[in-house]
Amino acid sequence: MAQIPASLQQYDSYVTDPQWARKFTIAWTSVVAAGVIASLPHLYRSVRQGRALTHMFGVTESWETREYVPVEERQPSKRAKSRKFWMAIMRARAIFAWTLPGFDISVGQILLIAGYFATLVCCILLGSELSVNSNRAGFLGVAQLPVIFLFASKNSIISFLSPGHGYEKLNFVHRWAGRGLFLAIAIHGSIWITIDLRYNLPIIGQQKETSGISAFGVLCIIVLTSILPVRRWFYQGFFFVHTLGYAAFFVAACVHTPYVVPWIFPCLAFYGLDLLFKMIRSRVKDAVLVPVGNQMTLINVHDCDQGWQAGQHVRLRIFFDGRMFESHPLTILNAPAPVSNISSRTLDLGSRAVGDWSRALHAYAQREGDLILAATDKEKSQDGQTIGIPVQVMIDGPYGGCSIDLGEYESVLLFSGGSGVTFTLGMLDDIVGRVVKLGRRGGERTKRIEFAWCIRSFGHIQWVAPMLMDIATVVAESSSLDLHITIFVTCLCDPDAVPPIPNCDVTLESERPSVRQLINDLIAPPVDDAADQLRWVGLGGGLGICASGPRGLTREVSNVVAKLSLSTSVDEIGGIALHTETFVL
Repeated sequence: MAQIPASLQQYDSYVTDPQWARKFTIAWTSVVAAGVIASLPHLYRSVRQGRALTHMFGVTESWETREYVPVEERQPSKRAKSRKFWMAIMRARAIFAWTLPGFDISVGQILLIAGYFATLVCCILLGSELSVNSNRAGFLGVAQLPVIFLFASKNSIISFLSPGHGYEKLNFVHRWAGRGLFLAIAIHGSIWITIDLRYNLPIIGQQKETSGISAFGVLCIIVLTSILPVRRWFYQGFFFVHTLGYAAFFVAACVHTPYVVPWIFPCLAFYGLDLLFKMIRSRVKDAVLVPVGNQMTLINVHDCDQGWQAGQHVRLRIFFDGRMFESHPLTILNAPAPVSNISSRTLDLGSRAVGDWSRALHAYAQREGDLILAATDKEKSQDGQTIGIPVQVMIDGPYGGCSIDLGEYESVLLFSGGSGVTFTLGMLDDIVGRVVKLGRRGGERTKRIEFAWCIRSFGHIQWVAPMLMDIATVVAESSSLDLHITIFVTCLCDPDAVPPIPNCDVTLESERPSVRQLINDLIAPPVDDAADQLRWVGLGGGLGICASGPRGLTREVSNVVAKLSLSTSVDEIGGIALHTETFVL
């Protein structure tokens, strides 16, 4: 039988279009695999140091007093043997971390998203006949569902194999893939509606058309309720609509066409794995609420000794005033008990009263504290801090963490703004404990730490003053580490509230200090002896920077580091490594 020439064959959408959906899937999974492979050296170093995968099964309680011992004793880093290679890696990371004005994502993230959409558009357009059959766009739309669910999962293979790159760092892919889904489905639906109108065919009435319009309508609701103002001010409503919306979208899409079903199974697998690890990592614990001033509530969770790393966060439910169904992410203030220099053996969290839930929590702690004080005929302490309020909490996690090991760098800068101190304080506690308390057993190279914190009121120092005091006292009694704390206050309110923290300077500034100047001072401190000045620049031990706080602060730090990394003078100090934490939804 003679075969019809390819040029004369009729376009079969249900044969050709699924092939392009599979090509798109191969493309994005290849990129994910390349990213995982690139992170394996960092994972290997973290495993050797005993700092990787320790949080997979959640926070744990030690039933015996144990001393922290790294998995393997290691010597100081021999990175100098591959100096040029590491300089190139650090320089590339810094450049890709550059954030352009008006953008919430970095240059590296922009390039990744641009490549994603370029691949999506090519798969939709190449060899397709959209004007007469827009099924290709529909197939490419549902092919993005696994991407959306993979990068929305808090517990995924990517976050486990990439220490310091938790779901909060990867969630931007989830958001942009959702927009890609909306774009593809909008193209698919709008062209079919145009064709129906052209031939006077009914749009509503037939099952296929009605279910398709229903699925697109649900998708529109999901997109509209996912914009930043809704997420920021009505998060619980956004989460509720998001969860139910995708379930409704799946039902309507499956009624619309059976070709959707194979793409739903990976989504269910990712979601099921996420739920499984959430159950494994969830704990119900006793805790104490301590209101500090008018804006901060400290939460001390008992019987939590290990199972997390400094810089990680947990999702917390507090059973108070009927708000047990609300879960919020809070950064852990301290390192695990075997490493921590803080006197308590609790897992410490801080919640600043800026949102509906955090304000209600602070009001509850103050109200209950006043009732207890009234019943016991006691008075508040002079600093306004009340006694602890016992509550029960559920913690899910930990998640996230720092993507760099500060112990690999001889100089460290920890820079935070406002409540961003919750991250940098934990990192400070960890590196000081590893250097001073554990005596550099893991080969830590850190010799100098600059801890800088920008706040609006002197009273805010009381948020973490006892913890800073404990850490600074440990360093002051040791000669193996140099720690300097600088607190920049932008409002003259109550200067008498400054606590006597060792080696700490509190200065009044009209605005946030220059990040560039802070880094320059750390790289080459102004000293009279030229030999001493070269002591910091010539060692080649590198500079590790962690910045945490509002988007503007972390953007400025990223851009300054990117600019400095292009200069040859940075090579003399061994390069600059950067990790940023931004508090946004």
